[in-house]
Amino acid sequence: MKKLKIKRFFKSHIFFIIFSIIGSGLLLLILLALLDMFISQLVLNFNNFISVITEWYVIKTILLTFYSSLIATIIAILLGIPLAYILAKYNFIGKSIIESFLNLPLMIPHSVAGLLIYSLFMERGLIGAPFKEIGIIFEDHIWGIIVALLFVSMPIFINSAIDGFKNVDPHLERVAYSLGARHRHVFFKIMLPLTKRPLFTGSVMCWARGISEFGAVILIAYYPMIAPVLVYFRFNTTGLKGSAPIALFLIIICFVIFLVLYLLTKKPRKRY
Repeated sequence: MKKLKIKRFFKSHIFFIIFSIIGSGLLLLILLALLDMFISQLVLNFNNFISVITEWYVIKTILLTFYSSLIATIIAILLGIPLAYILAKYNFIGKSIIESFLNLPLMIPHSVAGLLIYSLFMERGLIGAPFKEIGIIFEDHIWGIIVALLFVSMPIFINSAIDGFKNVDPHLERVAYSLGARHRHVFFKIMLPLTKRPLFTGSVMCWARGISEFGAVILIAYYPMIAPVLVYFRFNTTGLKGSAPIALFLIIICFVIFLVLYLLTKKPRKRY
């Protein structure tokens, strides 16, 4: 009887079991990489781990990374919401071309993105030159970092915002307009409140994308170093001993932040 139940279970769940086994390969890759890093740093080299992550330069670099990505995210939000709303709610000539351009930073190699930013914002560049005249420089400066992070991360926020605006029931807008509401009232009183979750999710993913960027930043602003650049520099100069602790420290911080954000935004289960 017990064998029959087991046989029926496997027969009814065979599709789930096979796909779980296949998909677990990807999860295993991530798990092994993290487990190896945790064991090598927190178990085998704990003293070195503490010594490296308590360096003031390392702490300052990580803070700069978070700050730069935050500023880039805020700019993406302020400029991206109006653009996302237009792309979600209106049809016009050239819309598909604009959407393709917006997603271009996601498709091109990071080094190519960095080269585009450098060419445009260097001291002799189309944008960099006039800004230099008023005392604002981008090469090896925090503004260069912010521009590079904005370039590669803004499509993530805009796409999330577009999906959010598209998912709002058009009937709600029509009712509001029929009652005499103006466009700005519909946008601020209906659209934004109903899309706060995708907007927040897009903001977090945009910020996370900025934190992880390396290729686009290193060409425009090698200094001041952000965390990914510092990991690369330490790996080339001191090997795993100097770079792995920083990498693990960054992983832990990001994991804690995203866990807290997830718990704060998680929808409570409805109880009946």
